[in-house]
Amino acid sequence: MSGCTWHWVRHGPTHEKAFTGWRDVPADLSDTAAIARLSAALPEEAILVASDLARASATADALGTSQQHRRRLPDSRALREFDFGAWDGATFDVVASRWPDLSRAYWEDPGPHAPPEGESWDAAAARVAAGVATLEAAHPRATFIAVAHLGVILTRFAAAAGLPPRKAIGQHIAPLSVTTLSPGSVQRINHCP
Repeated sequence: MSGCTWHWVRHGPTHEKAFTGWRDVPADLSDTAAIARLSAALPEEAILVASDLARASATADALGTSQQHRRRLPDSRALREFDFGAWDGATFDVVASRWPDLSRAYWEDPGPHAPPEGESWDAAAARVAAGVATLEAAHPRATFIAVAHLGVILTRFAAAAGLPPRKAIGQHIAPLSVTTLSPGSVQRINHCP
């Protein structure tokens, strides 16, 4: 990790009950009080970036409109949620019954296992890390607010905490929560202002 501080924000709730990876579903941003509290808990002068999926981009727009000092960068495809491939849109019980061995392996040892036509934790973490490195190279020692997804935030948390995927995958990250990571430390995780 560079000298940058990252405030990772999980997008607003989608109310989906199925795997939601690259499917572009909207976020429910109707709780304007929660968004205002979240915005107030984040630094005023920061670089704001989001995944290019609508639920993250719209959440970032909501955070950016309340603070004129936040510089909004173009959305980043590198910050997308895991690509769940054939599992995207399926419920957990359907996945477990159709792919019992792979489903079990995915949750028990998530690093190398990928859904059919999807990506593994390791592949997603590498994609996200490359996107983060590109942003940090362009903005050294910056403070970022990155609106992304559960999987993305978990990969960054695992990297900062030195945890293997199987130890990080169960960490709860609520919608509209903040996880703050700085060089060598996890300052807060799943903070809901």
